[in-house]
Amino acid sequence: MPKVPDGYVRVRSHLRRKPGPKSAKGLSVWAIAGLCAAVWLWGQIFGFGDSSAERQPAPKPGVSAPAGGQ
Repeated sequence: MPKVPDGYVRVRSHLRRKPGPKSAKGLSVWAIAGLCAAVWLWGQIFGFGDSSAERQPAPKPGVSAPAGGQ
């Protein structure tokens, strides 16, 4: 029986690679696209920063000449 190389284990009649340490799996492209779509949809429905501090005050009309051409 031949020697099993490092990083492999014999399973029945064939060699199988040993599982390595689990790495942190990043977000897939579809997950990132879904998050972007959710943020965009949230902005379309509820809006971003609709506070009164960003709105300009309404202009106040000034005193003008009386109507009627006097």
